[in-house]
Amino acid sequence: MYSPQRPLARPRATFDAAGSNPGDLEESMLRLIHEHNQSSLKLRDSTEKAKKKSIRSAARVSELLVDTVNGGVQEAFVNEKRIEMEIRALTETIVRFGKQTDQWLAATHAINTAIKGIHASLNVHL
Repeated sequence: MYSPQRPLARPRATFDAAGSNPGDLEESMLRLIHEHNQSSLKLRDSTEKAKKKSIRSAARVSELLVDTVNGGVQEAFVNEKRIEMEIRALTETIVRFGKQTDQWLAATHAINTAIKGIHASLNVHL
């Protein structure tokens, strides 16, 4: 029977201290260390950028929250002052109406007294 040939597996590279060039091994090791350092620096830079961006975003959110709360507090303060002014105006109006009512009561009392006096003098003369 015929079976198709399978591709041969690539042989593994083996480092034999006696058969390999120590300079090549050292060079490869230095290259790996350099690549590792470069990728570490890139990762550190991107992490630092992300951290700064997160801090800016958190500060902006904080500012927006403070502005929102302060806006509500400021509106409440303005409304409170407006209500206090209305209370003062109403109090003055009530005091004025109270004095006016007292004057009207005094006037009507005087008129009633005068009418009683006239009525009494008419009854005496009749």
